[in-house]
Amino acid sequence: MENMTNLEIVKSTYEGKTSEENGKNLAKYVAEDVSWTEAAGFPCAGTYAGLENVIQNVFKRLGSEWIGYKFTPEDYVAAEDKVVAYGTYTGTYKMTGKPFEARVAHVWKLKDGKIVRFEQFVDSQPVNNAMK
Repeated sequence: MENMTNLEIVKSTYEGKTSEENGKNLAKYVAEDVSWTEAAGFPCAGTYAGLENVIQNVFKRLGSEWIGYKFTPEDYVAAEDKVVAYGTYTGTYKMTGKPFEARVAHVWKLKDGKIVRFEQFVDSQPVNNAMK
């Protein structure tokens, strides 16, 4: 599909059949110099430049430290160059065996069909509680 809308691009990173498919779609649409921000107070907090840094500092950590960590989108809001996805994170922290559920919003900024910025807004308290 050429000329996908910004909303379709963002949806493709969440709604593939597998997390691998979502990851491939993200890699396909992300700008080389993407700026990716995980919220302060979140275990992977910080701003990372480029997909490789995001994979190392965010996805690999979430994949190795948590069981079944996932984001379930509830809905999307799209306007001009931004798409907001909001919903719920769920997962279980391996070290404690404690599950959690947290509300979250992701704000994506796109330019010319590429993801240039991502920012996470999350209620990190339930996440941190699961880690204690």
